[in-house]
Amino acid sequence: MGKGLVIAATHSGAGKTLITMALLRCFKRQGFNMAAAKTGPDYIDPAFHAQAIDGICYNYDLWAMNDASLLAIETQLGAADMTIVEGVLGLFDGAISKPNQDPNRGNGSTADVAARLNLPVILLVDAGAMGQSVAALVHGFVSFRPDINVAAIIFNNVGSERHKKILIDAVAPLGIDVIGCLPRHRELQLPSRHLGLVQANEMQDFEIFIEKAADYISQHLNLDLLASKFMSLQAKTQMVEDSVKIPRLNPLGQNIAVAKDAAFTFVYPHILTQWREQGANLSFFSPLANQLPAADVDAVFLPGGYPELYASELASKDKLRYSLQNLAANKAIIYGECGGYMAMGKGLVDSQGVRHKMFDLLNLVTSFEQPKRHLGYRHLSHQSALPWAANLRGHEFHYTHALKAKGHALFKATDAQGERQDDMGLHDGNIMGSYAHVIDVRPND
Repeated sequence: MGKGLVIAATHSGAGKTLITMALLRCFKRQGFNMAAAKTGPDYIDPAFHAQAIDGICYNYDLWAMNDASLLAIETQLGAADMTIVEGVLGLFDGAISKPNQDPNRGNGSTADVAARLNLPVILLVDAGAMGQSVAALVHGFVSFRPDINVAAIIFNNVGSERHKKILIDAVAPLGIDVIGCLPRHRELQLPSRHLGLVQANEMQDFEIFIEKAADYISQHLNLDLLASKFMSLQAKTQMVEDSVKIPRLNPLGQNIAVAKDAAFTFVYPHILTQWREQGANLSFFSPLANQLPAADVDAVFLPGGYPELYASELASKDKLRYSLQNLAANKAIIYGECGGYMAMGKGLVDSQGVRHKMFDLLNLVTSFEQPKRHLGYRHLSHQSALPWAANLRGHEFHYTHALKAKGHALFKATDAQGERQDDMGLHDGNIMGSYAHVIDVRPND
């Protein structure tokens, strides 16, 4: 197996994504075959890492994924020379679940991922407003869990050479290596919007940005010292014989058309991989570019994304609307998630209160006029035409809401603690969708 490490932080917003992306590019420059993974449910950050290595960044989600899926991802990561896993939130933050609900997985935190993969943690500390007190913070993170190896730290947002010296001297008694101190750098901030960072494919000259970030990291971090911290990936997943018995997310059909552009971009790589492994043929089309799904497909997948930002463009796609309606009439499965679900409705109200016509597949109207965040893991159960097991795990993250949703709900839902949530989505025979992003099948849930 290859070697790896985990980039974690004391809290969200400390700079994990930028630094992980830049480190991946730095080591790729040195000729290493790099692999990347992101802890938990996230579509946006992995796109940055995928471009940095010109490959795939896999989501690795202990709460949502079954062991067969985890094993397949571990195999992909282990085949590389070096893997960098970006954490989520703070090092110990994860799903707020029932006590002792799944002791072999913990709460799906970055620390749990590091423990399962037997990888060291590089702790990123935003020291912008800290001095000697940083030692107490670092000491707490290093000692909190004895099964976690916090092998080194990186200080971010450092104000001056004097500030740098204060930080390094403060943690010296702890005996932990400092990989380096990153000065404040306004030009290397990733832009964000309501669902997080602006997508990589929307940033102009993004390749130049990655190279600039890698130059910055190379200048301020000791990459040789960091390279010495990589350890062999020794995953604790033991499913070599039994993994084939675990249900997977079956293909929606034999020939599946997947919408793919700036409006429909949120797809987990492991799902498409599983569909291909099960013999499905995948094709891709861009609604924004006036592309249509092939006439002979038996399923269409409309992933999440940002249809609210492209509502007027989507409203003008009459040929696509008719194409989808004809496919639905011919019994093709049409399934949408979050943004894709919104596009399946009769209308979408934008932030200015203007209603735009959507694909008119479901009796649904959604609105972005008064945004309100909906966020969290979900247990999902269904009785529908979806060719998936009855019990699923996923998450929702959106700011729009349904003004009208008439018909049969697609999912019954509870949160990670088992608390009942509102029913989600709609289904009408072979046409179905919801705000939920399905991640995997978890048997016996």
